[in-house]
Amino acid sequence: MHIKTIVIGSMLTAITGVACAAQEPPPLVSPAWVAAHSCKPGVVVVDVRSHVGGGGNQFTYLSGHVPCAVYSDYAKAGWRVKEKGIPGMLPPVGQLDKLIGGLGIDNHTHVVIYSAGTNALDMGSATRVFWTFKVLGDNNVSIMDGGYKAYVEGKYPVKRGTQKAKTAQFNGHLDHALLASEAEVEQAMKSGKVQLVDNRPMSQYLGVTRPPMDKRAGTIPGAANLPQGWLTVNDGGEFRSIAQLKALYKEAGVGTSGEQINFCNTGHWASLGWFVSYELLHNKQAKVYDGSMAQWTSNPALPVETKIKLSQAH
Repeated sequence: MHIKTIVIGSMLTAITGVACAAQEPPPLVSPAWVAAHSCKPGVVVVDVRSHVGGGGNQFTYLSGHVPCAVYSDYAKAGWRVKEKGIPGMLPPVGQLDKLIGGLGIDNHTHVVIYSAGTNALDMGSATRVFWTFKVLGDNNVSIMDGGYKAYVEGKYPVKRGTQKAKTAQFNGHLDHALLASEAEVEQAMKSGKVQLVDNRPMSQYLGVTRPPMDKRAGTIPGAANLPQGWLTVNDGGEFRSIAQLKALYKEAGVGTSGEQINFCNTGHWASLGWFVSYELLHNKQAKVYDGSMAQWTSNPALPVETKIKLSQAH
């Protein structure tokens, strides 16, 4: 990637208006909006803080959370499962229906998700859960921009203890238009007509470092690199402005329209890239490769491009 100096605009202001029933709610809502609506009928705020990205755990939630927010540990509650040895995969629809319904959410609930807001890795917890709702055909979902960190910094009300949810009926229907399979990615690689976007750190993209879940170092041949840390302000919990995002996409050689497949190691960072492309830049042809490099590199028949080859000699 050729790096040059670029001028980028101001920070993104989260949408604060209340979505009317006839349209989808905004993908981002501000902490102020959440403080005003967290206990309103028809709204369920979900705290997904976990150890991912240093976000915390259930004790962190019990020590302080958005009033009326229910807790669902992103890493342990069942949002992702190991399938055929591949970690972090999308669970069966029925399993997700039970998980979501247990949080007091039905198909008419406006769901607002928040993570800790510590960094882009942590915000990936929120975007992955957001994508899960979308892939289940539920568009009535938002993310609190900046996460819990921004909420606390705004000095909004905090509640201790737990919030018990009354079980509801949720019925999801898998939307394959948002989900790319291994076969689809292979076809996209061969055709060169679909943009493949690697949302991992550059060192992993180049093949300098290999995460433990990947069998081989490198990336999918032909993929562009748009690191997850570029998508939030200073690699924090607040998403960048549209102007900044467009400038960074251009620098990375990634388009803001057309067929696109986002991937990482297990579909976590990829959900962050997808969220920016699909929701903030309005590219409705963006998908997530759920298996990502953990699945891709486990298949020896699939090629991996290592842009920097290191000698094995010490």
